[in-house]
Order: sequence, then structure tokens, then C-alpha cells
Amino acid sequence: MSLPLSPPEAEMEQNVSFSSSSSSSSSSSNNSNSDCVIENFKRTFYPIVYLIIFVWGALGNGFSVFIFLQPSKKSKSVNIFMLNLAISDLLFIITLPFRVDYYLRGSNWIFGDLACRIMSYSMYVNMYSSIYFLTVLSVVRFLATVHPFRLLHATSIKSAWILCGIIWISIMASSTVLLNTGSEQRDNVTSCLELTHNKIDKLLIMNHVALVVGFFLPFCTLSICYLLIVRTLLKVEVPDSGLRASHRKALITIIIALIIFLLCFMPYHVLRTFHLVTWNTCRISLHKAVVITLTLAAANTCFNPLLYYFAGENFKDRLRTTFRKGHSHMTKAKCTFPLCVWWKKETTSV
Repeated sequence: MSLPLSPPEAEMEQNVSFSSSSSSSSSSSNNSNSDCVIENFKRTFYPIVYLIIFVWGALGNGFSVFIFLQPSKKSKSVNIFMLNLAISDLLFIITLPFRVDYYLRGSNWIFGDLACRIMSYSMYVNMYSSIYFLTVLSVVRFLATVHPFRLLHATSIKSAWILCGIIWISIMASSTVLLNTGSEQRDNVTSCLELTHNKIDKLLIMNHVALVVGFFLPFCTLSICYLLIVRTLLKVEVPDSGLRASHRKALITIIIALIIFLLCFMPYHVLRTFHLVTWNTCRISLHKAVVITLTLAAANTCFNPLLYYFAGENFKDRLRTTFRKGHSHMTKAKCTFPLCVWWKKETTSV
């Protein structure tokens, strides 16, 4: 379960500019620093997208956490993984306003060195915890469908909490290297979340390890689960409606997880690797593409609530119960006025 030390986000969120010492090829040396800077693009693109993710993600995940914490007689392990996934998303979402402020100020950080380190740390903890929570959730769904009685102990509430704890500890511990990268003072401007050329060799090694363990291994696991569960559903006819619903939720869980991987995580990991490999080459389109894929990776926080709604255990029932309670409380509150109380008594007596 231990994740590799992934490249600091401070060195992935591109303020792409090159010094003369970093341009070794003749093609890159012909470009001036200003040719490779996409500051105006970032100043426009990042704040808009991050604000959308903040509003959508905060509402979706905040409400989901509230629903998951409601008491229920039918608590299951999948909801434990979904609760931890929603908490991970919320912890990242609260950092987005700081990022918005940074880019609106023209990449000038005013919140101190410690906050800058936390920005890098939070992004990658959220990304890789989301990847592993989605993977484990899909595997548990698969096991509960294919071997429902043989592996009951593996899908128990206690086992779910233990596995969540292992995921949290592994990812947070392996990501502590990100706390080593803080803010830097440059020309009366405090930079944060920037890539520096003097760490490229180290970052390439870390990126390749993170690419394999942090993305390809979970993605292959998800793909195998999907193929096996489809094969199971095609081979076996399930007469019981409850089992059919369980199989359907398992399939929906894996499909949504695969969509999130393909849409949010794959483009970022591929372009991040390509960008590090071709670091000395000035390609404005590539730099902009990396910025876009980084926001796609952050947008996974917006898609996860769809997973809770369509594949969560008893999520819709808890949602209806919560709305009924809220409606009844509002009705009682409205009837505290004297006229309302009098009318209620009159209608009751009649």
C-alpha cells in the first residue's frame, strides 16, 4: 500500500520559464524567457476553474459527508471508503481559495512559507488517496459480487476502517517530501507552486515510480475488476432482485471509477511525464496542456459525489430521510406563529 514519493506539485504547476543555463539545445536557446512564459494564461484559467471546482466540490462533498454520518442500521464497508474519499476531497478543496488568490496576484504568494508547503502536500495527498480509495472500493465491490460469502471478513466494517487507516498513513508518510519545497523570493515577488530546473533529474525518477505505483498499478487493477465482473454478469443469471441490485452497483462503481481515472488522472500523469522528459524544449502548447490536465486532476473532487449517489449503499434512502426530517422541522417551525397554531387546532377539532 505504500506510495512512492511523487513529484512536488510545486514543481508541476507550471510557471514555465527557462534560464539561459537550462537551454542547451540550439532550438531552445533561440527562444527568450518571455516566449516560454504562460503567466497570463494561468492568471485567467486557474482562478476560474479552481473557483468552479471549489463551489461544486464543497457543496457535493460536504453534503455527502453529512449524509454518510447520518445514523443507519445498514452500514456497509463501501460507505466507509466513500466517506474517507469525501473527507479527502474536502481537505483539498479548502486550499483552492489560496491558489486562486496566488494566481490572481500574478503568481505572488502572501500566505507564508508553511502554507505554501501545505499547498503542494494537499494536492498530492488528495490525488493519490483518491486513486487508492477508488481502487479499493472497486475491488471490494468486485469481491462482494463474485465471492459474497467466502470473503465476508474482507468486506467488514472493521476491515474497512483498518484499510482506510493504512491508505491514509502510507500516502501521508510517503508525501512528506513535498513539505520540503516552500516559497522562494524572486524580484520582490514570492513564488510558490513553481517548477525549477535544478531538480529535473531527481523529479524524473520520482515521477516514473509514481507513474507505475500511483497510477498504472491501480488502473490495471480497476480494468481487471471490470472485465471479471462483466464476465461474471454475462455467465450467471441472478434471479434474486437484491443480488441483481448488488451486481449493478458493483458495475456502476467500477465504471465511474474508470471514467474518473481516464478523464482526471490519466491525462495529467501522461503529460506530466512528457513535460519532464522534454523539459529543455520550449513548447507553449504543451505547457498550457499541463495546466489544463492539472485542473482536471483537481476536478476529481467534483465527480466523486456522482459515485456516492449512484453506487453508495443506502445513500438515496439516507438522502430521502434527511429531506423528510428537514421538511418536518420546517413545518413545525412555521406553525409556531399564533395564527398557525390556532388554524391547526381548528382543523383538528373539525
